[in-house]
Amino acid sequence: RVIPDGINNPGSLLLGSVGSFPVGSVGSPCPLQTFTAWCNSHLRKAGTQIENIDEDFRDGLKLMLLLEVISGQLKIIKLGIQVNKALDPRGDPRPLPSLGSNTPIVDGNAKMTLGMIWTIILRFAIQDISVEETSAKEGLLLWCQRKTAPYKNVNVQNFHISWKDGLAFNALIHRHRPELIEYDKLRKDDPVTNLNNAFEVAEKYLDIPKMLDAEDIVGTLRPDEKAIMTYVSCFYHAFSGAQKAETAANRICKVLAVNQENEQLMEDYGLLAWIQRTIPWLEARDPQKTIPAMQQKLEDFREYRRVHKPPKVQEKCQLEINFNTLQTKLRLSGRPAFMPSEGRMVSDIGAGWQRLEQAEKGHEEWLLTELRRLERLDHLAEKFRQKASIHEGWTEGKEVALRDRDSGTASLAQVRALLRKHEAFESDLAAHQDRVEQIAAIAQELNELDYYDSPSVNARCQKICDQWDLLGSLTHSRREALEKMEKQLETIDELHLEYAKRAAPFNNWMESAMEDLQDMFIVHTIEEIQGLIAAHEQFKSTLGDADREREAILGIQGEAQRLAELHGLQLPASNPYTSVTAQVINSKWERVQQLVPKRDQALQEEQNRQNSNEHLRRQFGSQANRVGPWIQTKMEEIGRISIEMNGTLEDQLNHLKEYEQNIVEYKPNLELLEQQHQLVQEALIFDNQHSNYTMEHLRVGWEQLLTTIARTINEVENQILTRDAKGISQEQMQEFRASFNHLDKDHGGALGPEEFKACLISLGYDVENDRQRRTDSNDFRALLGSLTALSPQGDAEFQRIMAVVDPNGSGSVTFQAFIDFMSRETTDTDTAEQVINSFRVLAGDKNYITAPELRRELPAAQAEYCIVAPYPGPDGVPGALDYKSFSTALYGESDL
Repeated sequence: RVIPDGINNPGSLLLGSVGSFPVGSVGSPCPLQTFTAWCNSHLRKAGTQIENIDEDFRDGLKLMLLLEVISGQLKIIKLGIQVNKALDPRGDPRPLPSLGSNTPIVDGNAKMTLGMIWTIILRFAIQDISVEETSAKEGLLLWCQRKTAPYKNVNVQNFHISWKDGLAFNALIHRHRPELIEYDKLRKDDPVTNLNNAFEVAEKYLDIPKMLDAEDIVGTLRPDEKAIMTYVSCFYHAFSGAQKAETAANRICKVLAVNQENEQLMEDYGLLAWIQRTIPWLEARDPQKTIPAMQQKLEDFREYRRVHKPPKVQEKCQLEINFNTLQTKLRLSGRPAFMPSEGRMVSDIGAGWQRLEQAEKGHEEWLLTELRRLERLDHLAEKFRQKASIHEGWTEGKEVALRDRDSGTASLAQVRALLRKHEAFESDLAAHQDRVEQIAAIAQELNELDYYDSPSVNARCQKICDQWDLLGSLTHSRREALEKMEKQLETIDELHLEYAKRAAPFNNWMESAMEDLQDMFIVHTIEEIQGLIAAHEQFKSTLGDADREREAILGIQGEAQRLAELHGLQLPASNPYTSVTAQVINSKWERVQQLVPKRDQALQEEQNRQNSNEHLRRQFGSQANRVGPWIQTKMEEIGRISIEMNGTLEDQLNHLKEYEQNIVEYKPNLELLEQQHQLVQEALIFDNQHSNYTMEHLRVGWEQLLTTIARTINEVENQILTRDAKGISQEQMQEFRASFNHLDKDHGGALGPEEFKACLISLGYDVENDRQRRTDSNDFRALLGSLTALSPQGDAEFQRIMAVVDPNGSGSVTFQAFIDFMSRETTDTDTAEQVINSFRVLAGDKNYITAPELRRELPAAQAEYCIVAPYPGPDGVPGALDYKSFSTALYGESDL
């Protein structure tokens, strides 16, 4: 064998030449132990071993023995040239590289000896390893990676660190011999146990000697690469040798299997018998009466197609394949060709298979035809049953209804409804004619197709046809009876309608007449009662015609009753067109006859009452027309007296008292009017066209007259008192009255705020400035101009004046309040300034006063009353009092 190109010196791939083997490796126990174990694994085949690798190979004998074992060739051993012979590259087809001089090995040089052994290992243990396109070291590494790839915690990337935990060794063993290693129980953190386990199993079961110590591998930082490669190569060759043995065994088994298969193919010809048994079954024709039975036969045929035939198809195909394969194998193996017996040829089986398929096709067509025939029969039978059931359900009760004489007591509307209902039934009957014909046609077709239950179908069809003929006859008879009764009832119905047309208006007339005769009339005049009497007389004149109409209406009802008795008909309990019966008409007519004289009496009594009421109206109206104008005249005269102001106040007072006396003396006339009014009320008289005056108006006028004369007298008396108390002259009083009356437009005796303001300004009172200052006549026009444009100060002043003259806030100022205000404004009165000056005198011109000074000059009670506000000024003494604020508070000009 020649070393491939590029590997002329395999040792140089890892170490260089033998002469350059690392010195440090010589003393290392790993390669020395590994190489020794590797050499012994081969030397034991020759029955020997070495103990010391550098000593035992010095004579060359064991070295040549090792090379003979691993190369398979015998080396000639000659003393003196043993080492040279052993190292001669020409002695082996795979020449070793030049190792230089052999003297160092003979001399026991350990470095050179190890280099030589490593070169031998590379040449015979590693160089032949080839995986895909890689070889030697790379091929061995790739083989390890592929074998250990599925294992957890194993990642082979080199031949040193990747093997330190021992899991890679165990993974290689488990991959090829899983029964030897319990890989799942190994732990990555226990490398010594893992390594020892792999080494022991390899030595015991794989015949791989232990080449390394677990402690040496774990104890070194980086295990020796050459030692690991040597050990792993042993695993590779051990497992590859087992694979070769297995391949050889498989090859033997395959040869035996081929021979057995050929014998089996020769005997496998039972398909023809099955074909001959199946064709008669397929050609059999056994008609069934029901679909389930026929479907079962179809299911049997489908099961044959689905279960029994496919294996036979495969068997037929395989038979042809086997025949051809058998002939080929026999020819290739140098054996004679196989010739089946007569009738068992492949062509015979093909012809039988063709007959089978024809029978199968005919059987399937017959099954489907029979199934369609039975389905058609079942469909027709079901259709017959459905149509017959529907028809029988429709005819149920029809015969009884057609024989029924329910029209004997029916009204015209009911008879007409029965006729319409009968017409609808006839239409329905005609529509069902097609169904009856279809039922008969289906029964005929079932007979033609030889339906197994034809007798029951025929009996049911005959019953339906007989009943159909009977229904037609009964339908014609019922129509004739209904039409005859309709004509009779139409005549009676016309009489009922005529009766209703005349009875209803006559009944309404009687009801209206009774309402009018019983109506509670309310009249207030003679003209109204006379109108009611005239209308009543007109009504009585129509009673004769009404009585004749009543007799005619009753005659129509009698004619209808006669016709019903003549034809044996039963009239309805009431007229269908009206609820007014003859009894109702007669009863109401009698009631009208009774109410007429009662109405006459009531109208006459009301006429007498209205005559009496008219007398009372005239009597009250005459008296009221005298009293009313008298009161109005007196009111006007009193108003003129209060406005004209002729003479002195005393003259006006005397004149007013004379008027008061005249009014009191006129009171009996009013009392007489009250008595007459009482009679009018008792007679329930609510209006009186003889007078425009009512008692209520006259009472109010009388009371207003008394109030006005009393108020006017009081005002004059108060004016006299005011004049005398305030010193107002007669001319001033007249001026005040004239201004007040001029602005009192409604003569109500009071002025509103705006009217009062105008009155003040007309009298020359300056509302804009100090209340005590009055303007001259020359400024009067200017004051009038400022009436509608007062300043805020003027508005406040006017509001103060209104609070004085109208303390109740009624919004009006009486003449008396006006006189009181003007009297205060036009006379000299005490003021806050005067009181302040008086206090200043008592205080000795000081701005304050003391309590002792007050008690000295004033009575005790009044002095204590003045001790109120302390003096706030800086010039005061303890206990000083502020008499200025006290004085202004007395007049409402400030607050204490």
